[in-house]
Amino acid sequence: MTAESTSSGGASSAAACQGICDRLAGRSIVLVGLMGCGKSSIGRRLAERLGLAFVDADHEIEAAAGCTVTEIFSRYGEAYFRDGERRVIARILEQGRRCWRPAGAFVNEETRARIAEAGISVWLKAELPVLMARVRRRTNRPLLRTDDPEAVMRRLMAERYPVYAEADITVESREEPHEVIIGEIVAALRERLAAPQSGGNAGSGGQSTDGAA
Repeated sequence: MTAESTSSGGASSAAACQGICDRLAGRSIVLVGLMGCGKSSIGRRLAERLGLAFVDADHEIEAAAGCTVTEIFSRYGEAYFRDGERRVIARILEQGRRCWRPAGAFVNEETRARIAEAGISVWLKAELPVLMARVRRRTNRPLLRTDDPEAVMRRLMAERYPVYAEADITVESREEPHEVIIGEIVAALRERLAAPQSGGNAGSGGQSTDGAA
C-alpha cells in the first residue's frame, strides 16, 4: 500500500465519521448489552473515532450518589440503583450528542422510549463463554456476587436479550481487536443514518451487521 493510498483511506474514514456526526443531528449513540460485552472499552474508542464525548452512566451515578455502584447495591439495593440510573440517563439525553453506555437501564420501557427519541441504540451482543471469560477478570459486578455467577448470567441473557434485540443496530461482540468491532459499528451507523426513518424504533428491532449472531 502506497503512502498516497494510505492517506486517501484515512481521509475517507475521517469523512465517513464526520458524516455520521452530521447526520446524528444532536442525537446520542447509546451502547447496550450485558456486563462484559465491551460497552465501556469499545464505547471509549468509538467516541474517540467519531470525535464525541464518552459518558459512562455508572460513573455519573457514582458521582451523584457519592459512592460506588457496588456500595449502592449493598446499602440500598438494586431498585434504588435503577431509580437513580433512570434519572441520570434522562439528564444525559438532554445534553445532546454523546456516545454513552446506560448500564442495564435499557430494559426499562420508559428509558428505551427516551433513547429511541433522542439516540441510536447499538446492542453489543456476546455469547455466554465470551461474557464469562471477561467478567471473571473483575470483581466489581454486584449481580454476579453469588455462588453460581454463570447461572445468573444465563438468567440475565434469557431475560434481557429479547429486550436488547429492540436496539436499532446489533453488532456481535467477540474476541476480535476493538478496531474490528468499531469498524462494524461505524459501517452500521452509516447505513442506518443514510436510510429514511419513519420515526421511533423502540419495539421494532433493528439491523444486524454481517457478523452478528
